[in-house]
Amino acid sequence: MFSRDEVKRILNAHHNLKHRAFLIITYSAGLRISEVCNLKSSDIDSSRMLIRVVQGKGQKDRYSILSPLALEALRMYWKAYKPKQWLFEGYNHSKIAVSSTRSLFKKALKKADIKKDVGIHTLRHSFANHLLEQGVSLPIIQQLLGHKSLRTTSGYLHVQQYSINAVKSPVDTLSL
Repeated sequence: MFSRDEVKRILNAHHNLKHRAFLIITYSAGLRISEVCNLKSSDIDSSRMLIRVVQGKGQKDRYSILSPLALEALRMYWKAYKPKQWLFEGYNHSKIAVSSTRSLFKKALKKADIKKDVGIHTLRHSFANHLLEQGVSLPIIQQLLGHKSLRTTSGYLHVQQYSINAVKSPVDTLSL
């Protein structure tokens, strides 16, 4: 898992608008690589601030969140690249290749001076953990990730990362 600071460094590592937007969308919505590669412009619902994931893992459709920061990155990218069919295009207007996304992620890690031996999927794990740290409930995180089972979602979470210093004893709520 990445700390919030590490995620920030990764997302700021690329100056290329397409690479930066790809990484921001991946993290900000907790998407799988294949889901980001399969996005079409029509899957971005800026009026409702949602991203439609069509035929994600298990051939399920779902929605995830579209953050204002991600939307701004997408708009800057869109103006510069004007993609035709796929939101993130590779050669000859085909969708971006998963191998290309892995490569751009590894370059981002290097530029951010992060030496962890992890893949781009770690952004998805970090998304889930950071939501949990913010107090978002497990069922909501499960829904955003598109998991059928809470057990799968809980496998993403690294509870040991959380500080027990933030937990207040119930006795402190009593007037003694």
